[in-house]
Amino acid sequence: MNFSVSEAVFLLLAFATVFSASLVIAARNPINSAMALVATFFFLAAIYAQLLAHTIAVLQILVYAGAIMVLFLFVIMLLSLTDLGAPGPRVTFHRVVGGAAAFGLFVALVLALLRWHANPVTGRPGSGLRFGTLEAVGGLLYTRWLLPFEAVSLLLLVAMVGAVVVAKPRV
Repeated sequence: MNFSVSEAVFLLLAFATVFSASLVIAARNPINSAMALVATFFFLAAIYAQLLAHTIAVLQILVYAGAIMVLFLFVIMLLSLTDLGAPGPRVTFHRVVGGAAAFGLFVALVLALLRWHANPVTGRPGSGLRFGTLEAVGGLLYTRWLLPFEAVSLLLLVAMVGAVVVAKPRV
């Protein structure tokens, strides 16, 4: 298979994203897990930048790697979660179902990639000129997606207040 430089960079970023996301799950220490999640956010931002969606890439770093991760680390430190030192991996029903679901998603991804590689889709000329621009993101965010945007901000606020209330007796 001959890959162009752009495809090779995309594959490298995709594998790095999947690897860092797997570290989020595998890390026993919550701080290490949060730092792996930050790495995942940066790799995703690089993928957005490669797709010429620079606005979305910058928003990915500012909003997720910046604000959301600060909130997560604040909650982790406030609740003083520590490494519990579990004796080892236990096979539970939830882990088996989660592993089966992850394997199923992986198979679906491989099949979709094989189908796409055999018959690549080409877009209309000029269809991606507005994709990822500040005007396009702002237009969608404040018209079509205003209610979900505000609901997520309210949900994050409630989660932060809930974490403070839960941790208050120990603080």
